[in-house]
Amino acid sequence: MPAPAPRSSGVVIPRLLPWRRRILASAVALFFRLCMKTWRCVWKDTGDNSRAQAPVIFCIWHNHLVLAVASYDDHVVNKWREKGLVTMVSASNDGAFLAAVLARFGLRAIRGSTSRRGPQALLEAARWLRKGYSIAITPDGPRGPACQIQEGILFLAQVSGRPIVPISSFARWKIRLPSWDRFQVPLPFAKCEYYDGDPIWVPRHATEADRQQLRHKLEQAMRAITPD
Repeated sequence: MPAPAPRSSGVVIPRLLPWRRRILASAVALFFRLCMKTWRCVWKDTGDNSRAQAPVIFCIWHNHLVLAVASYDDHVVNKWREKGLVTMVSASNDGAFLAAVLARFGLRAIRGSTSRRGPQALLEAARWLRKGYSIAITPDGPRGPACQIQEGILFLAQVSGRPIVPISSFARWKIRLPSWDRFQVPLPFAKCEYYDGDPIWVPRHATEADRQQLRHKLEQAMRAITPD
């Protein structure tokens, strides 16, 4: 089934996934579930999140996404106790595949990025936050530059009034894919460590200069808890 084209009105329609790729997404999700059962995971609690009650906006580097998904059931739910987690995923073909994989883990997806369907995606994310669901965003995706914060996550924090919580991880045994961000895939029986940073709040009346300062602060916080 071919992906639908954007409507003439200018509204971007997220790409749909052909049935063959849906089967592949199920196989990939099963592979990662089996791997996760062998990982030895430790949450380091490096940030002071005593004031960051759910719902929150999780900030995750794109190339650490696999470990972030693995941490959700065992660590994130118990620590923040939100109603659920919604992820921001590109409206592209690759985003459709990723959304299908995440769905196998019970995670909803909002389709959009800075380049496609960005404003609609931010409005949807704000509505989910009001319902009590936390949002996970990879602010350097979907195409990079790697480990550089784009402004969408700051706009969402500003309009929603919810804090940004930096999250990162480290796997001692992994492979790196030949992608733009050297996407990391932990191997079976890998030892995995999780780190979080202090929450960052964006005031409702923040100016462009304020957001730039907070963007730099968030980028520094993410790099401080990312060993590689």
